[in-house]
Amino acid sequence: MSLRQIEPKQRGFLIVNSHPEGAARTVRDMWEAVPARTDGRRPVALVLGHSAGYGLATVVAGLRRHGIRGIGVAFEAPDTGRRTAGAGWYRTAATAELVAEEGHDFRFVNTDAFSDDARSRVADLLEEHYGPVDHLVYSLAAPRRTDPGTGEVHHSVIKPLGAAYEAPALDFSAATPAVTWTRLEPGTDAEARATVAVMGGDDWALWVRALASRGLLADGFTTAALTYVGSEVTAPVYRHGTIGAAKEHLERTARDLDGSALLKEKDGRAFTVVAGAAVTQASTAIPSIALYTSFLRTVLGDGGFRTTAEQAVDLWDQLEGRTPLVLDEEGRIRLDGWELDPSVQERVRELWADPQHALDASRSGADWFMKQVRALYGWDVGNVAYGRPVETDVPWPALG
Repeated sequence: MSLRQIEPKQRGFLIVNSHPEGAARTVRDMWEAVPARTDGRRPVALVLGHSAGYGLATVVAGLRRHGIRGIGVAFEAPDTGRRTAGAGWYRTAATAELVAEEGHDFRFVNTDAFSDDARSRVADLLEEHYGPVDHLVYSLAAPRRTDPGTGEVHHSVIKPLGAAYEAPALDFSAATPAVTWTRLEPGTDAEARATVAVMGGDDWALWVRALASRGLLADGFTTAALTYVGSEVTAPVYRHGTIGAAKEHLERTARDLDGSALLKEKDGRAFTVVAGAAVTQASTAIPSIALYTSFLRTVLGDGGFRTTAEQAVDLWDQLEGRTPLVLDEEGRIRLDGWELDPSVQERVRELWADPQHALDASRSGADWFMKQVRALYGWDVGNVAYGRPVETDVPWPALG
């Protein structure tokens, strides 16, 4: 037992400890927000990066709406006695509780998904418990990746390409949000290549090939990798920067996989999925994205800003053929129409033109953003008794 009284500890935009009950509550709230519907087949799914952001939403929506069976993979740190476990660890434990309560069949593996050992271990579990995979969802986000072939460690960077980037940003490190300014020097070719090595499509393709080599691609197999396009407001640091180079590589990988003999043999498809803006642990690290997302929420309000769970429901319904695929001219599944609506973007640009005045006039979006960031770590979540000691040494779900 490790009952402890804990309080949030923030360093810049990061919160370095997590509240287990708060993190668990966010999972249950997401579960309740997903419309239940589990009639029909229960497809086998492998979700890489299941413990946060769109990966978590994909698992929760898939379980609640389609009764998916299968495996989630994440790499989370346990409680050390000095520091709590990562929020993703606690979210995984909470998701496993829901799986047991609702009679589902889904397992969770804590491992470095970039490694050959992880692919072998997961394939063994699939062979033992589930058989061929119907859907592989790739939602990994990490600051570094070790190339399994060469052993080289690549580090991703968030930088523009070609020219320096100067723009307003949201400082949410204090109690009150404030507008600040950020300047980033352009990334080098080497930094761009390293970012592509971490966040591009190489690892995704390795997973598909590994499953195929073990006979674990089902007939009609689909695989989807999460990506983002976003607004012209943030394009210099995102879509036209080092991260954008990685996303373009991911999209090229989708086209290569989609036309490959491996997938054609199974009548399979590969897609990238362009999701809308979201508050995630990854996105908070990108300069200006926080301010942009805050202004987007100011414009759209409660009903217009679509949650990761709502978008995951749309994705599953498309993958499972319950609704038609919404594809753009490049063959990408689009979930971001609500964000990139021209009238919405025009109003965001108006706020962006004078950000301090916009923040002074309405802090609703920024306050919402700060609350969402804290909730990522299990803080400021409703119906949680933060004033009492809590068990922080929560076990990872057994594989059964």
